[in-house]
Amino acid sequence: MTESMLHLFEYEFFRNAVWAALLASVTCGIVGSYIVARRMVFISGGITHASFGGIGIAYYLGLNPVTGAAVFSVLSALGIEYVSGKTNVREDSAIGILWSLGMALGIIFVFMTPGYAPNLMSYLFGSILTVGKTDLRLMLGLSAIIALFFIRFYHIILFIAFDEEYARAHRVSVSLFKYILISLVALTIVMNIRIVGIILVISFLTIPQSTANLFTKNLRLMMIYSVIIGIIGSLSGIYTSYYLDIPSGATIIFAFIIIFGIAKAIQAARTSAGIRRQIG
Repeated sequence: MTESMLHLFEYEFFRNAVWAALLASVTCGIVGSYIVARRMVFISGGITHASFGGIGIAYYLGLNPVTGAAVFSVLSALGIEYVSGKTNVREDSAIGILWSLGMALGIIFVFMTPGYAPNLMSYLFGSILTVGKTDLRLMLGLSAIIALFFIRFYHIILFIAFDEEYARAHRVSVSLFKYILISLVALTIVMNIRIVGIILVISFLTIPQSTANLFTKNLRLMMIYSVIIGIIGSLSGIYTSYYLDIPSGATIIFAFIIIFGIAKAIQAARTSAGIRRQIG
């Protein structure tokens, strides 16, 4: 079994998939922990689905779909942040509008594009086994930027995530950092669409983090645990999907859910044991 697993590394596409899983685990582990800490899951879902508008426009114009998704996602993210902070429009309403706008534009422009869009399904449902060297370079660059940014400004991000008023009292430019962070969320979503797709990318940003949150409330530890859980779930999903010949993105998410279920059972067992000790 071990020999057959190692044999897969002879293939370039499989090595690329493993590297993509590792880099995705880093970006999603860090950014996803911020999302969970700030309770921004719905916002992230809105940005994710809005990115389809950029993909559709890029297909129609003959551009790289990732570029279109990145531009549209960042603009949508900044729009959500601006509307929720500067206008009287409710945040959930703004998210719903941009979510619907992105999906509608994507469907219209894909329909208007002459011929067949061959890679469209990989953006909707993910295809980690088709990730190329260019994708890996972009993911590596984004991983480095995110890691360095969160290391350099960790305490400011911590204040913004849990106590914005405290951050403002210490003269932190909260609005500027929130715009930067929401842009990093958008770019993280776009770069990981190729792995699990638009439909499931939000799961990559929330399930490992929710699992980590069962064992720690410390943001730094949550990020570290999330990265580790992401790596374990991603690699398990890749191997399983390859051997069973089933979609890799969905298998990775299923692995995350299994890990979450095991972690929840462990937490429940610990809680039950603690109660019995107190009674005894």
